[in-house]
Formats: sequence, structure tokens, C-alpha cells
Amino acid sequence: MHWEPEPGWTPLTAGTGVSNGGVWLTSDGLVVKRLLRGIGRPDHYAYWRRQAEVAASGVVEATVGLRAPRCVKVDSDADGVTVWTEAVTTVALSGVELATAVGRFGRNEIEPADWFARRILRDRLANDEQGPGWAPLAVEERLPAGLRRDCGVLWTRRHELLAELDRLPQQVIHGDAHPVNLLGRAGDDVIAVDWEQFGIGPLGFDLAYLLLSTDAPVDALVSAYQLGSGSAWPIDAVRRGAVVTAAITAVARAAWSLRQPDPGDHLDRLCRMAHLVDEAARQAA
Repeated sequence: MHWEPEPGWTPLTAGTGVSNGGVWLTSDGLVVKRLLRGIGRPDHYAYWRRQAEVAASGVVEATVGLRAPRCVKVDSDADGVTVWTEAVTTVALSGVELATAVGRFGRNEIEPADWFARRILRDRLANDEQGPGWAPLAVEERLPAGLRRDCGVLWTRRHELLAELDRLPQQVIHGDAHPVNLLGRAGDDVIAVDWEQFGIGPLGFDLAYLLLSTDAPVDALVSAYQLGSGSAWPIDAVRRGAVVTAAITAVARAAWSLRQPDPGDHLDRLCRMAHLVDEAARQAA
């Protein structure tokens, strides 16, 4: 029988992830997320079952900094998986508060499972290499000339930059630490949802997503991250990991958007990130 949400459930999202079939709030206050079959490689950033594995394992229900809402049950069927979790009461959190939380989260030591994401940026750039790469940005007149040049530098030196990130300390990451996924509070910890890209990544990876999605200055976010982590790592390494990851991600999203019917705000966001793209490119060159 084809899976359908129950009558009376309230839709929360239409399903924006690769394998996200929708999210609903039930009448008894639980959140139900439907995962659809997709990419089957367990270490791929878009592995379709990862959120179910995270929920069923409970591996991040008691971590510090960030933690997941309690999983109630996980149901599998021929077409996909349905994950039931406790609802999260949303609170407003500043970029600095979130940076402190992800700094604390990076201190958790978790034994990696085979379904942990491990190659997020490499897999995304491998997708770009199947087409024109970032070449369309070089002739995009809506971008300043200096920014277009810096995008070219990052593309040319992408393998060197990935190798640089590999040399940084590798730590546990949420993988998609945008404020829309960092919703609630539990004491000093932030309750996070959408663990689709959870796994192991370079120092500063989660901080990079906050650089992409908040207006807080980079120095303020790096300082907050250091506060949360207890300055466990050199501040220059934290900043470099965050800036390189944010720059690559911003440019890749902008290049992807040019192939879409509606590029959205990715080009505008790239322009706002120009100073970080320049920082990443200058050190790469």
C-alpha cells in the first residue's frame, strides 16, 4: 500500500531535500518526516537513509552543543522510511549563539558509522565537474570583475583547497548548520533538525554554513566558535576552514543557480560573500 500522511496532520514543509518527501505535525504533537529512496552510497552527502540512521541510533540525542530531538520510532516500507520525533519549540537564536553551539558540538567524540557523510565538498564538486563547472560565472555580468576572477581561482585550485581542508582536524559535523535547522534550546544546547549531511568534516565546516546564512561578522562568529570549543584548536585554522568551506559552497551554489529557471538569491548572496571569496582565493593563490 502506498504511504500517505494521516488526515489531520499539518504540513510543515513541502520537502526540499534530495530525499525529503515531506514533514508534518501530528495531532498529538509529534513531527513526522518522510524519506524517499535515493542515493544509496552510505558516505555520500545525500545518502537517502542517513536521517533515519541518525534518529534510530540516537547518536546525537545526548551530544553537547547541538543535539537532535528524541526519536519516537522509525518505520520502513517498500517505498521509503518514516521518522517520528518529538516536536521542537522554536526560539530565536543569534548567529553568535549558534556559532558558540557548533563550537561546542565539534568537541564531541563519536565513533563513525559507515553511514556518516565524509566527502560533502568533494562530492558536490564532482557533480560540478560533470558539466561546465563554474565557467558560467566568469561571464556573468551581474558579478563584479574581481569576484569573477576570484571564482576562477577557486575553481582552478579546488583540489589544492580540498587537500588543505583534509589536513585540518576532522571533527563531527551537523553538515547543514543553517539557522532554519537550529531551532530550539535545551539548557546550553541547541536542538537541531535535518541531519541529512551529518558526519565527519574539516574544522570550521559547520561555522561556514553560519557565515553563509547569518549577517554576523566573520570575526564575531569565529570568536564565538572559539568560546564554545574552549579554544581547542588554533583560531587561524578555525577561520581558514570556515572561510574556504563557505567560499567554495557560495560559489558552487551560484554556479548551480545559473542552470536553474530561477536562480533565486544565490548570486546576490555570493556578492555579499565577496570579501570571504577574496580571502580564500588570495591565500589559495
